[in-house]
Amino acid sequence: MNEELQSFYFLGVALAIGLLIGVERGWKEREAKDGERIAGIRTYGLIGLLGGGTALLTESAGGVVIGLAYVAIAGALTTVYVVNLSRGDEDVGITSLITGLVTFMLGALAGVGEVVVAAAFGVLATLLLSHKPTLHRWVGALKGKELRAGIKLLLITVALLPVLPNKGYGPWGALNPYEIWWMVVLVAVISFVGYIAIKIGGARRGVIFTGLFGGLASSTALTLHFSRMGRRDPLLAPVLATGILLACGTMFPRVLFVVTLVNPEMFKPLVVPMLVMALLTYLPAIWYWCSPVPHKASKRTKLKNPVELRAALGFGVLLALVMLLSVALQDWFGDVAVLVLAAASGIADVDPINLSLARMSLDDLALHIAATGGLIAAGVNSLAKAVMATAVGGREIGFRVGLPLIVSAGGGLAAAWFWV
Repeated sequence: MNEELQSFYFLGVALAIGLLIGVERGWKEREAKDGERIAGIRTYGLIGLLGGGTALLTESAGGVVIGLAYVAIAGALTTVYVVNLSRGDEDVGITSLITGLVTFMLGALAGVGEVVVAAAFGVLATLLLSHKPTLHRWVGALKGKELRAGIKLLLITVALLPVLPNKGYGPWGALNPYEIWWMVVLVAVISFVGYIAIKIGGARRGVIFTGLFGGLASSTALTLHFSRMGRRDPLLAPVLATGILLACGTMFPRVLFVVTLVNPEMFKPLVVPMLVMALLTYLPAIWYWCSPVPHKASKRTKLKNPVELRAALGFGVLLALVMLLSVALQDWFGDVAVLVLAAASGIADVDPINLSLARMSLDDLALHIAATGGLIAAGVNSLAKAVMATAVGGREIGFRVGLPLIVSAGGGLAAAWFWV
């Protein structure tokens, strides 16, 4: 593409971005009379074109041209805003003013050749502008604890993760602060997504939605909560058993996903046994759901907000201990001790040991040993939840949940024997 055609292309993209944003703004303010709007479709199109043309001039006139043009546009838009404000208009927001400045900036980006970036963010800006009611509704539905949880999630991700050293410390160099905290962030993000999904879906989605996304947050917590509900109301046992099994079944693809992010080579030895365990857990859940039992309205699970700094620090400490013990036992007693630790860790939680094994498989732990340990932990965790459901929920819940989880654990370990 010669230089002239390239300039036409850049200016065309800049104009298209301005027109796209202008269409959204013009539609939003279509009822306003002429002179009552800060800008319309033509104005935004021209602003985008001005940004692109100014960027092209920088090759001969220097970068100061963009700065002067930006100040001029900002002054003009601000003047129009102040005039409309002085008229006493009830709804004079600053959004259109900022949108004009963004349009100029995106046009300038297109003018200097960053066409893909400018076009992508032009579409995103238009999408953001067009969803004002939805965004306001979400903000209105947001509770204080959820806002604080989101801020804490950003704190442990953006503020802390980049400053942690990425090298091993302690005995055998087993403790890597960056990797430990990265795993904490990974689990926290998945848990938070599950929590928000349950909140958005609400009780109307029933136990199917709650069970599936409860498995992302904490299948153990959901098992305990639903088992208590089943003891109080035995008529709900089939429905609650459905939710428990869906949550427990969701644990297996969740573990597979998290472990694969740490070490992609873990996917092949884990995929078949994990899918077998998930299938053997999901099938009874589907059977219970299709059984002719009156389905009473499901209640929202009272899962605690998963992004608490205390919980994150506790997980980090547990993960560090499991990592240290895994390396120490392997060094002292060989691979068999790692498998014993996997079984013991699976009673409480599957994430720390699986993440630790995935990390160790990147170094000196054999891949089949790491995969076997992860499957043992998942199987033991299923057995522990079967015991929990029976002890807390009684016979009605215990039989419906315990038997499928026992079969699932046995089937998964059998599949691992042949596959891994």
